[in-house]
Amino acid sequence: MHSTDSAKCQGSKSLAICCLLLHLLLFIRPAVSQTQSPPRYLQNADNNSNNNERLHQILKGSGAGSGATQLNWPQPTKQNNHDIKTELAKLNSTYVYQNAWPANNVKLGAVTAVSFDLAGNVVIFHRVDRVWGQNTFDNMNQFQEKYRGPIRESTVLALEPATGKVQYDWGKNFFYMPHGLTVDPEDNVWLTDVAMHQVFKFPPRGGDGKPVLTLGDAFQPGSGRKFCKPTSVAVLDNGDFFVADGYCNARILKYSREGELILSWGRNSFSGVSYDVAPKNFFAIPHALTLVPELQLLCAADRENGRVQCFSWNNGTFHSQYHNQLIGDRLFSMAYTPAAGGQLVIVNGPAAELGIHPEHYNEVHGFVLSMRSKQLVSKFGPNNLEFQNPHDVAVTADGNEIYVAELNPMRIHKFVHRSLAKPMSLSATKDSSNSAINRAVVMDQATPEAVHHPSGKAILVASLMLLFAGSTFALALIFARRRKRGCLPFGARSRRHAWEKSDGFKLGGLLDRDRNGFEKLDQQASDEEQETKTLASAQYA
Repeated sequence: MHSTDSAKCQGSKSLAICCLLLHLLLFIRPAVSQTQSPPRYLQNADNNSNNNERLHQILKGSGAGSGATQLNWPQPTKQNNHDIKTELAKLNSTYVYQNAWPANNVKLGAVTAVSFDLAGNVVIFHRVDRVWGQNTFDNMNQFQEKYRGPIRESTVLALEPATGKVQYDWGKNFFYMPHGLTVDPEDNVWLTDVAMHQVFKFPPRGGDGKPVLTLGDAFQPGSGRKFCKPTSVAVLDNGDFFVADGYCNARILKYSREGELILSWGRNSFSGVSYDVAPKNFFAIPHALTLVPELQLLCAADRENGRVQCFSWNNGTFHSQYHNQLIGDRLFSMAYTPAAGGQLVIVNGPAAELGIHPEHYNEVHGFVLSMRSKQLVSKFGPNNLEFQNPHDVAVTADGNEIYVAELNPMRIHKFVHRSLAKPMSLSATKDSSNSAINRAVVMDQATPEAVHHPSGKAILVASLMLLFAGSTFALALIFARRRKRGCLPFGARSRRHAWEKSDGFKLGGLLDRDRNGFEKLDQQASDEEQETKTLASAQYA
């Protein structure tokens, strides 16, 4: 009888545990990533005439529509999209993204430019609340939002390179549409404003907020000694400087330290496709400038032709050009570092913005290009992913740190060479699709509508808690069934109550008639108390 009851009890316990495990398998499923990359490229317009109008507006100079020169461009080397995608995947990432930089209290608008001051601070130029849209300029390149007045908040911020905290700021109530920023060897700050069509030189850290040199006529686009949406400035050690004049005139001008024009070169021509070999000295938006001191070169980002052109900084003669099909047809900015024999750090841009060649495959990254071999060395991006709209880039002289200014999302990015990155720091590169840490952070900060799945640790804890509760319930059920069948707890047969000792006083002798009822009630209470103590001891042993 006892063996049969014991078998039944053991079977009941096993059945309960099996049911519990089946419940866990049904209702606790492994986490599945639902992260999808958002669209990174602007949609192409259906009407080609609208695209032509936009292109015409960008390229033409003030008062004339014949700024673009027709050329018989060579046929580009054709490479299918699959090959480009495969080759991009092969490129290593030699820089680690610092996703905890800058400090959280740094609020930015569209960041258009980045440079370094003599103290090593990262100096950025941003637009605060201004956005350059399709109606910002008319067909004559006249700024249409002058009525809003200058930007009221600081447009220039200096960030400490280690923490990203703001060290100083300036540039209030002066600029309308910031674009380029350069800090020269004497710590002077050079800025361009495309709305004002002007170039400004400020003393170190902005001085008293007034420029010491101004070139161009305010809000008056033009050519000759006027500018039309100037983009960038580069300054030599002797104080001579270069201006990229930029969206309309497609030229580069060299000035003396005092601001006297020395020479200019460049012609406006747009192909819409980048080439390994292309006509010299023709630009489609010279968008950024950088210097190569070892070779005495000035290099320009020929944005819509997808290449870097380099010229002698003495007389402006063409020296070389740099292009790679993996970069694509649009190249927004580059910066030079003498590291590893001389490298260009490049950021490209989203393809098909103008609707010219939407069939070309494109990924938006930062690239490191060797000037010796003209080959790409590596790529980089936020968390090893793509940028959306990078606009400018700066690199330290030793090549260890890279900073990228981005229009949208509005932020400044920092990258550190992997040889210096701390592998366990918060800024280490993380793959958001399979990182448990990233999933935990997202769950803490997510909105209620977001759908999330439990992590492996949460599943384990929940499983153990359910298993413990189920086993406790099963044990309690087993003991109850044993008692109902008349089974005593384990080891109870050897126990005797104190009043049943053979050599002492027997209570049953005094209450002979009521002995059974009294003993049953008292024994049940005692056994319940004893069983509770026994179970408690077993649980915490």
